Amino acid sequence: MAKGRELLGRIKSTENTRKITRTMEMVATSKMKRAVDRVVAARPYALALTDVIASLYSPELASDFPLLRQPADVKRAAVVLLTSNRGLAGAFNSNLIKEARATVAQLEAAGAEVQLHVVGRKGIGYFKYVGRDLAVQRTDITDKPTADDAASLVDTLMAAFAAGELDAVYVVQSQFKSVLSSPPASTRVLPVTRPTAGAATKDYLLFPSAGEILSALLPAYVRNAVYRALVETVAAEQAARRTAMKNATDNAGEMLNVLRRTYNRARQANITQEIAEIVGGAAALD
Repeated sequence: MAKGRELLGRIKSTENTRKITRTMEMVATSKMKRAVDRVVAARPYALALTDVIASLYSPELASDFPLLRQPADVKRAAVVLLTSNRGLAGAFNSNLIKEARATVAQLEAAGAEVQLHVVGRKGIGYFKYVGRDLAVQRTDITDKPTADDAASLVDTLMAAFAAGELDAVYVVQSQFKSVLSSPPASTRVLPVTRPTAGAATKDYLLFPSAGEILSALLPAYVRNAVYRALVETVAAEQAARRTAMKNATDNAGEMLNVLRRTYNRARQANITQEIAEIVGGAAALD
């Protein structure tokens, strides 16, 4: 019955694995719900910022603000890659890394010098493995990102852009569209271009002036773009982990069915053999 004992061990191991993946699926579902709530909560503020900046923007004012500077050629650029600190999320991290590599390759092919800023252990581990130097590596941003996290990521880049040390800043993120659709995307956050307003451009009464309001809102607009990238990427990560763990749980269930059938057949064959031996022995005694 060695084979039967071996099958029982595999059945027990698969049952334990299914319990773990089912628990992880439930945890990811709970975290995903909270992450999606943060995505939804961030949208009204982002839309309001977009409407105001679209209404205030004018070519005359654009020349007065460093964040609106539109370089003719991108000679120095920064790419901020957002990945997770943990795996078990299917192709989530590999898709983001692939998008970042494509963005970096495109910029370097155009003659730009690229700084790579990576958030998350998975992205850091990959680029260390391939021998790529990283300008910044962060693992302290959790699955509950805050506005301060976004500011800490982009404030130094805004200062470098305003000083002319950078010509463009890109953020590689996941765009959370639904639980089943979160494609990776590379979004340029600097220089700021005139955004498309969500509604008809409004006629504002301005105080103190459009220029002073823009000087306060432009950094907030860039920080908010990075914050939204963070929360959408976290929501996409949890959705990907939930899907991966659900698939693993379903596969474990199918494997258990096969193992149990195989065990029952082996057990039945063993019983049949023992009966045959008993009958044969009885017949020999007669």
